[in-house]
Amino acid sequence: MNITSGKFKGQKITAPDENITRPTLSKVRMSVFNTLQAMIDFDGSSFLDMFAGSGIMSVEALSRGFSKAVAIENNRKVFNVTKSNLKKFEKYCNIRLLAGDSLKICKTLNEKFNVIFIDPPYFSGIYEKSLDSIKNLSFDVVILEHVIDVDFSGFEVIKQKKYGDKFLTFLRKS
Repeated sequence: MNITSGKFKGQKITAPDENITRPTLSKVRMSVFNTLQAMIDFDGSSFLDMFAGSGIMSVEALSRGFSKAVAIENNRKVFNVTKSNLKKFEKYCNIRLLAGDSLKICKTLNEKFNVIFIDPPYFSGIYEKSLDSIKNLSFDVVILEHVIDVDFSGFEVIKQKKYGDKFLTFLRKS
């Protein structure tokens, strides 16, 4: 996988075992950031990736001008791949990787995030729990990548896009 745009464009990211993760496709990553660009100023912004996988979404955010990214990964095997990927960029930008259950970690975070990206394992049944875990955080936009209908109680849908069998839903607090 390669970074699609910005100062790290073309840099390679190693994908973890595809039996464990589903890396976000490059066309979907480009769509996420093109849509966000119309909503917020990336300069000085912060990005939270709750289910980091390879870490590519955090690196994409930093590559495009976000000032800070926090990535959370629970699977130890995937975490080691993520750590290796992010290590290549840590001297150039503010990126932090946390190990553990993002639903628990998000409830303890005490910082503002301009964007929160949520892409949990499909059919895991934790879409609503993921949204619930961030309700007390300060943020501007949440992006949820999902394949099933989700109860967005407490959130307002700003925009929704469909890519094959998956949806990208952009939300803010209602």
